[in-house]
Amino acid sequence: MDTLLLIEDEKLFGTELARHYREAGWEVELVANLAEARRALLERQLDPLLVISDMNLPDGNALDLMEQTQGKIAHAEWLFLTGYASVPESVRALRLGAYDFLEKPCDFDHLDLVVASAARNAGVQRRVIAQARQQHQRYSPDAYLGHSDKAREIRLFLAKMTQVPFSVLIVGGESGTGKGLAASILHYGGRRAQNPLVELNCAALPRDLLESELFGHEAGAFTGAGSRHRGLLEQADGGTLFLDEIAEMPLDLQAKLLKAIEDRRFRRLGSEKEIRVDVQIIAASHRDLEKMAREGEFRADLYHRLSVFHLLLPPLRDLREDLDELVPLFVAEFNAKAGKQVKTIPPEVWEQLRAYSWPGNVRELRNVIERCVLLSDSTVFPAQWLQLPAQEGETAPAAAGKNELLIPLDGSMPLEDMDRYILRTVLEQTGFNLAAAARALGTTRETLRYRVRKYGIQVSEKDKRD
Repeated sequence: MDTLLLIEDEKLFGTELARHYREAGWEVELVANLAEARRALLERQLDPLLVISDMNLPDGNALDLMEQTQGKIAHAEWLFLTGYASVPESVRALRLGAYDFLEKPCDFDHLDLVVASAARNAGVQRRVIAQARQQHQRYSPDAYLGHSDKAREIRLFLAKMTQVPFSVLIVGGESGTGKGLAASILHYGGRRAQNPLVELNCAALPRDLLESELFGHEAGAFTGAGSRHRGLLEQADGGTLFLDEIAEMPLDLQAKLLKAIEDRRFRRLGSEKEIRVDVQIIAASHRDLEKMAREGEFRADLYHRLSVFHLLLPPLRDLREDLDELVPLFVAEFNAKAGKQVKTIPPEVWEQLRAYSWPGNVRELRNVIERCVLLSDSTVFPAQWLQLPAQEGETAPAAAGKNELLIPLDGSMPLEDMDRYILRTVLEQTGFNLAAAARALGTTRETLRYRVRKYGIQVSEKDKRD
């Protein structure tokens, strides 16, 4: 049963309201002044979904009580009844977030409609707050696991940053090191946790779609724009925008993004109206943005604006001691998901896990553990399903002719390693000529460059001829 706190000094009217809403199914607490209401809320910890209060009471103005209790009690909607309301009181009530205020005497039928609407809104707000708290618990700084000194330093940095009202931050590191996890920790552990966390992978969209997705557009702004679209920057207002792989954003869009960050306003495509936003920006890239900025491949002004705070996540090969914590955790996770009972990890498995360089970092480790647990037939971790590729490259396939590739289909080479092997082989056969390699693979140079970066294939500057 939902609780309603009724603050009314007119005894007859208050009694009638209390009776009416008890009959409607509410648990009603009736008090006659602000002092009683304050004791009920702060000392007895009454948890009302809705507060109906006279505006002016013998011991003060109810708006003062509303302001005093904000942040100290669970979310409740406040509905004020008043014989008259001055303009300053009305403005203050709206600023404090009052749901509505009605003049006395009020019609009960109309009051019932307002009460029902306020109760629905309070219920929604409480669910949103509860979900934010769950996310906060899930994404606390402790979610970045590991007992190494570096892992502890990163947890300390994340904990510190959740207490700082920062506006921009760069997270660097190789693919799979946990940049998305760091962004979630920074958002859900900070002051914007109850507002949206919006993510955009800048490498996933072509230039025109990326601009529209980020800034939005008006109907008719371009061919196919049949209706207005709110961009992700607008959707993230009050919260956080996580721009993953920001190095892939075209330079002209970088300039537009910088202006939006600096001015805190922007225009949708096809619109002359400026939209104001308050957004926290977290940018991430597996590439060296500082080097790109020096070489003119990334806007230096945007880099310096974003890098007020900089977090570099180390690769797993530099955190091998953390495998002792990560591996059992992932085994337990997939045991629970798949109903398995893997408990014992043999020494030979640990030897392979510690010897491998983990180019895919924690993401690759998690995928390997998932595969092994899902394919396990006993309580012993199955070493045969590790299938870790050779250290200096990939599992070596059989020899083939100049224009042929032989790929093992016996499960010894994972799909991603096949992709990497094909790409490296074609590049070697074409003398690292990207244009020729792209033609041989039936793709574009832009896609080829992306996959070269994704797999960390070393291509010297002189070999990037196309």
